[in-house]
Amino acid sequence: RQCFTATDPHGGGPVELCNLVVSCGPSGGARLWFGAHYDTRPVCDKDPDPARRDEPLLGANDGASGVAVMLHLMELLATDPPDRGVDLIFFDGEDSGPSGDPSGFCLGSRHLAGTWNEFGSPLAGTDPRALVVLDMVGARGLNIGYEQYSYHYAQEFTVAVFERAMRLGLSAFEPTLATAVYDDHVPFLEAGIPALDLIDFDYPPWHTTGDTPDKCDPASLEQVGRLAVSLSWSRIPGF
Repeated sequence: RQCFTATDPHGGGPVELCNLVVSCGPSGGARLWFGAHYDTRPVCDKDPDPARRDEPLLGANDGASGVAVMLHLMELLATDPPDRGVDLIFFDGEDSGPSGDPSGFCLGSRHLAGTWNEFGSPLAGTDPRALVVLDMVGARGLNIGYEQYSYHYAQEFTVAVFERAMRLGLSAFEPTLATAVYDDHVPFLEAGIPALDLIDFDYPPWHTTGDTPDKCDPASLEQVGRLAVSLSWSRIPGF
C-alpha cells in the first residue's frame, strides 16, 4: 500500500487515497509494470438523463475491466513466477476530477510517478523498463489503437507491443492512431518511463449509468489478458 492525502477535486477537503502494488517474480533489477485504476468516477456527468448525473459510476468497463485482467494475471504469476520482476499497480484517484480539468485526474499515478523511488516506496530501488496501463479494455467489439501520447512519447515500446499482439493473432489490436487520452500513463511519460495506454475510448456508456457488466465481453478481456501474459513471460528486447 502506498497511501497519501490529496485534495478532493470535487469537495476541496482532504481525502486519503491508496495505490496498491503487487510484486511478482525476482526482487530488484529490471521490471515491467502493469497498471489499472481501481477507483470509479464519483459522478455520471455524461449521463443522458440530467437527473442521474450526480450518481456515482458503477464503472464495469471504466476501471473494473483493467482490474479484472490484472487480478487474473496476478493469479497466473503467483502460480508460475516469471524470470524477471513484474509489478501490478492498482491506481487510486484516476477518475476523480471535474470534467475538463486534468489537474483533478490521475491523482494516484501522479503521486507514484513522482515518488516511486523514494525511501519507503514499494517500488524503490528497482529498474522499471516500461509501464502498460489497462483501461476500458472490456467493451464488446473491442478495438484498441495507438493512443497518441503513447505513440508519440514511447513509440518504440508502443509499436513493439502491438507487433506482439499481431503475432498472437489478437484482432482487438489495430496499429493505427487512435484518440489521445490523458490517463495514468501520462505522469510516467513525463517522468521519462516508457508508458503505453491500452484503451478503447470509443465507448458510448463512458461516464454514464450505462457502464454496466452487460456492456462487457469476456472475449475482449481474454485478448488483453493473453497479451499481458505474453509480455510478462516473454520480454520485448530492451524492455
